[in-house]
Amino acid sequence: MATDVAGGEPEHEQKVVEVEDLVVRYGDREILHGVSMDVRRGEVMVIMGGSGSGKSTLLRHLLHLERPASGRIRLLGHEVCGMDDLEWTAFSRHLGVAFQSGALFSSMTVGENVLLPLREHTQLDESTMEIMMRLKLEVVSLAGFENLLPSELSGGMIKRAAFARAIIMDPALLFCDEPSAGLDPVVAASLDELILRLRDALGMTIVVVTHELDSAFRIADRITVLDRGHVLISASVDAVRSSDDPRVQDLLNRRFEEEVPDPEEYLSRLTGERFEAVD
Repeated sequence: MATDVAGGEPEHEQKVVEVEDLVVRYGDREILHGVSMDVRRGEVMVIMGGSGSGKSTLLRHLLHLERPASGRIRLLGHEVCGMDDLEWTAFSRHLGVAFQSGALFSSMTVGENVLLPLREHTQLDESTMEIMMRLKLEVVSLAGFENLLPSELSGGMIKRAAFARAIIMDPALLFCDEPSAGLDPVVAASLDELILRLRDALGMTIVVVTHELDSAFRIADRITVLDRGHVLISASVDAVRSSDDPRVQDLLNRRFEEEVPDPEEYLSRLTGERFEAVD
């Protein structure tokens, strides 16, 4: 399956992620309201926003874990919303995912965890897979740790092992969910450096979902800011910093905006009934 994006534009301008008018509903509640964004080849795109902004929902749809009500998602030039499970399984070989918790299997060693995608998706011989596993552990500074269990690793080491597994098949596109969450500043900064090294040394395009402002500003080429299911801005770091949108500045300055509910909506939530205004 070809993974190149069609088109004659310069490589650094090629779009490897395209989201157009994405609408997500859970029952009667609309979570994403026509979200559109793109990610260019070879860049780090950070998706950020406060709690309830929709960033995790967007990530789940990018990873084909849920289906939208409407809209389009193209990854590496391929429409993914209409893929069935078999098509997605084949296509997902071109993607890497580093989950927030690491999601390592506790009964497997670090090396076995990293090898898992190769064993599931390739017919390579064991010695070749072992070499690839050790190379990727070298990349994330975990050389020599392949025989340890996840319970024997620190939080930062678990995250690094998750990165090694995510990149074991040299994906063109890497997704990272809250890579710095729960880590001390020094360890978080080292993971930020790892993300930049993956971009620069391996030429990966990387999408990072995070609420950590320091990390976002350190690693991002561009930032997409979500608020209540809407894209407020998708631009360079400098453009986001200087945005005159008060909601963007509230996020950057950690100012809490108290929501003032509509009285009828508030009463409906309390009673579970729908009330209509009387003129």
